[in-house]
Amino acid sequence: MTTTTVANKVENRYLNRELSWLQFNARVLQEGEDPTVPLIERLRFLGIFSNNLDEFFKVRYATIKRIVEAGKGGRSELGGISATELLEEITQTVIKQQAHSLRILKDIQKELEKENIFIIDETQISDEQCVFISDYFIQKVSPALMTIMISELDEFPELKDSAAYLAVRIKMRENGEDNGPKTNYALIEIPRIVDRFVVLPEEDGKHYIILLDDLIRSQMGNIFNIFDYESISAHMIKITRDAELDIDSDLSRSFLEKISKSVAKRSSGDPVRFIYDKSIDEETLQFLMDKMGIETTDSVIPGGRYHNRRDYMKFPSLGRKDLLYKPVEPLPVPGLSLQGRLLKKIAQRDYLLYAPYQTFSYVVKFLREAALDPKVQSIKITIYRLAEISHIASSLINAAKNGKEVTVQIELQARFDEAANIRYAEIMQKEGVKLIFGVTGLKVHCKSCVVERLEGSKIKRYSFISTGNFNESTAKIYTDYTLFTSNNKIAKEINKVFDFFEVNYRIKKYNHLIVSPHYTRNALYHLIDTEIENHKNGLPSGIKLKLNSLSDFKMIDKLYDASRAGVQIQLIVRGICCLIPGVEGMSENIEVISIVDKFLEHPRLYIFENGGTPKYYISSADLMGRNLDNRVEIACPIYNTEIQQELLDTFVINWSDNVKARVISDKQDNAYRRNDLEPVRSQFKLYEYYKEKLKNFAEH
Repeated sequence: MTTTTVANKVENRYLNRELSWLQFNARVLQEGEDPTVPLIERLRFLGIFSNNLDEFFKVRYATIKRIVEAGKGGRSELGGISATELLEEITQTVIKQQAHSLRILKDIQKELEKENIFIIDETQISDEQCVFISDYFIQKVSPALMTIMISELDEFPELKDSAAYLAVRIKMRENGEDNGPKTNYALIEIPRIVDRFVVLPEEDGKHYIILLDDLIRSQMGNIFNIFDYESISAHMIKITRDAELDIDSDLSRSFLEKISKSVAKRSSGDPVRFIYDKSIDEETLQFLMDKMGIETTDSVIPGGRYHNRRDYMKFPSLGRKDLLYKPVEPLPVPGLSLQGRLLKKIAQRDYLLYAPYQTFSYVVKFLREAALDPKVQSIKITIYRLAEISHIASSLINAAKNGKEVTVQIELQARFDEAANIRYAEIMQKEGVKLIFGVTGLKVHCKSCVVERLEGSKIKRYSFISTGNFNESTAKIYTDYTLFTSNNKIAKEINKVFDFFEVNYRIKKYNHLIVSPHYTRNALYHLIDTEIENHKNGLPSGIKLKLNSLSDFKMIDKLYDASRAGVQIQLIVRGICCLIPGVEGMSENIEVISIVDKFLEHPRLYIFENGGTPKYYISSADLMGRNLDNRVEIACPIYNTEIQQELLDTFVINWSDNVKARVISDKQDNAYRRNDLEPVRSQFKLYEYYKEKLKNFAEH
């Protein structure tokens, strides 16, 4: 899956952002291909690959398409490639990746058959299975089925974003009584409320699964029994729509109402991608494309028999634990008991939580304790993405019911989580929680909380700051740092951020936190310049960054400056990386790796050598233009020396990975980093590191 066109390298300075993202998704696909990954987990990685691709087209491809439709070339925004060229290259790259994913799927299915797990289609149904399927269709599928006879309609129906449809061609009998059209067309929407994978009765120790699509195909005779037809064929199609929110300017409507309205309209956004089963007949395909008005700027992708392969993320486990990753029990933080009083412990020292190696329950426990503590006066928290059933939200409501002053800054424009956040915002508002909806033109992406507690005659503040969302569900699969601290200097500055939310024409000053959008860019420039000066003066220098994405060209240029000055730079970047490492005279002192494995690598960590007295920050901000200039972000300094060492240890373990680490280079080939050292799979090694840490604490 190597992309070799010149568009990928722009004047040998940057990799294109969109194409770099596609290479990240190719790394996800590698997990689906990896024979050392448990079989059902491999299927689930194919689902993640597909889901990622859907979101990419809804957002990034749609943005590039808007540039084209606005009549702009886009070269300056896109790093030197025109928007039109980029759309074509994206489409060609995705076609290759989709074809590769189908080959991987076939290989996995062969391996599943060796494990007596068979995914069958409508042509392979036995007589016994036929009885089960017929009953299942009548009881569960038929009531949920939406079938539209499109031949009879003057106007083509609006297809839902990312829903899968069977495009049905019904060829009528020549001598039939009906004098209507010789060919009828219909659309069947695959219902989302029915499981995509239907587990059939086990036979002779063998498991059988049929996809809902094929189960519906098997019932075509029942669905269209009113027609005198000669033959029926059904092929899957899918539309992906522009997911950008267009927020109206009606001053009489609340921000909550405006976002709700905009989210509702998303399902009818302009189409940006049309996928179809490549075995569809030309006549049906042309009929559909003409009716839907598919444009030349849309990505038209011939695919396989099945779409919405994101559903493979929920492939049934069938009780086969041996085909899944072995579940790992999250560990406690040494010295911090979930049975005791957290605030009392945090008053004595700082603690670091690294989920999912350690349990996220501490965050919920912190809020539950604050909700019940009669001395707690107020709680302020930022929320970006909540779990579907959120203990965080219920804890905050509990606190409000107990008379605490609870302030929640909730980001209603958290992409694809708007509906869930709106729902919780409405619930919390009704329960007396004070809601803040951010700052016009800025997303609030920082993850912070401050609790004020009356101790004697003074207010003492307790805080936590995280690199990830306060979301119990994602905390099981996303790696993220959370710092618990009673450092008043930190807490007072978190309060300043909340003040900015409410009175945002006043720009605050910070001595500890690095806050976007006003300070992060220049603060990081200063930290990098300090490393350059230290290296010139013979002092210890070096930069270690762990990020999700690195795409800001000015920040990349600053790192190039440091490399040219001789500063050694180690970057761990999970996703987009527009920086090209290892280029003589530009970036020969920069190395970049990406780790894709069981968990999603999500923390942002900055370490600057600083002449021998290193500076450590955990942050919510990636080095992208949006995080630096258009979002509220917080990078928090780490002052506790034990936690500093812990952060360094975790970075070094990640950096030592020679099993799941890929080398980022100008080749864009996602080559695994291999060496002669003992194998280090960093995510597994980190769990062992924390087990050892816990053991050492218990012994002392």
